[in-house]
Amino acid sequence: MNKIDLAFTPALEQARLVRTKEVSPLDLVELYLERIDRLNPQLGSYFTVAADLARADAVAKTEILAKEESANLPPFFGVPIAIKDLTSVAGIRCTYGSRALMDQIAAYDDGIITRIRAAGFIILGKTATSEVGSLPYTEPEGFAPARNPWNTDYTPGGSSGGAAAAVAAGLCPIAQGSDGGGSVRGPASCCGLVGIKPSRGRVSHAPLGDRLSGVATDGVIARTVADAAALLDVMSGYITGDPYWLPDPDPSFLTAATSKPPASLKIGFTTTLLPLGEAAPPIGQAVLQTAKRLEGMGHALEPVSLDLSELIDPFKIVWQSGVAASGIPKAALGKMNQWLLEQTGDVSQYLRAVAQMQIIGRKIVAFFQNFDAMLLPVYMHPAIRIGEWENLSPEETLARIINWIAPCPPFNASGQPAIAIPATFDSNGLPIGVQLVGRPAAEATILALAAQIEAAKQASEPRPHFAISGY
Repeated sequence: MNKIDLAFTPALEQARLVRTKEVSPLDLVELYLERIDRLNPQLGSYFTVAADLARADAVAKTEILAKEESANLPPFFGVPIAIKDLTSVAGIRCTYGSRALMDQIAAYDDGIITRIRAAGFIILGKTATSEVGSLPYTEPEGFAPARNPWNTDYTPGGSSGGAAAAVAAGLCPIAQGSDGGGSVRGPASCCGLVGIKPSRGRVSHAPLGDRLSGVATDGVIARTVADAAALLDVMSGYITGDPYWLPDPDPSFLTAATSKPPASLKIGFTTTLLPLGEAAPPIGQAVLQTAKRLEGMGHALEPVSLDLSELIDPFKIVWQSGVAASGIPKAALGKMNQWLLEQTGDVSQYLRAVAQMQIIGRKIVAFFQNFDAMLLPVYMHPAIRIGEWENLSPEETLARIINWIAPCPPFNASGQPAIAIPATFDSNGLPIGVQLVGRPAAEATILALAAQIEAAKQASEPRPHFAISGY
């Protein structure tokens, strides 16, 4: 296998290659560090590259591999991974995309990092995020913008934009992200990848507490549905003191769900979100084509209507409160976040918004009593250009954000699982994804459905020219 093929090999397959000693952990780490060194200056996908720590871990694991039976190794032994720079990894810089925190070194591992390490992963570094994760494009002041490897004039989305750009460009095989309003699903869609936001309570946010009243959760960006399921299996589970939790799953129950097609399902679908209107033509067409494909697989598809009129205002209040919750002084924030901070009301306004959002979330979940899953857009139009909105007023920027990301926040409000999967490309060569949403705690259903769609494609996925140039 040549280097370019190895760089784009899915994480589960890399784990198999390590176990069979066809490659070593050090081989993989050196491959990705070389690619990061060469391509990241143009891509801006990593804020911090932990080269020395990654090499040391890879050397130690390569030595273990020479002595240990493969059956005794954890599932992702020796496989590299990238971590979003909103997540603490002990000894590595953690900036939250803020110029005020450029020199902050994390003193502890978040709970999911403990689990990622226990699974055998090697951490390559921290990927770019929008400032405090508040925006759906990744251009924080003081940092180079993250760029889409399919067309570097465009954004990879946000706030997990660096994670998606890194996986799409072959600068890591898989990445952790987080999603408080589409921040995993949007970048995955923009970059032609799989991105899953799990159910509320599936993944712990230890040792910290609640994340915006349960709106935000950690998730996965991957090249394949099976990879996404396997990393989510690793990350899942209760940690003592969590404010939300689901029953601890069997260790590989999500991975197992991707290995066989689901029974015939009843699936609602839509290309229109009220009061915002119809998705852009290439987005709507992708949804309709996917619906037709699912019908051909034996599922029952039914058009539905989704009205977000009641949700927009309370969700906006909860979301913008995250800027205030960061504790970063106004003067150190970027222009858009300064304005969002100024809009933040008092505690009573926040609590009223949370109560409204929870009532609306109940209605969304109740709607799913009639369906096993829903198919809809991820974003309402394709990726925007780098800096496209920087000269707009904050009010206009916010209006455009809402009109772009609208299909994602409802399921942060309801706490339901949702997955973005690649569908097609637009006229600028940018990927377009579609979104599948399941009932609460039903990740297995949407993962099985996504894997069925993925398997039906047959043809191998193209790679960004940017990521394979120079070979």
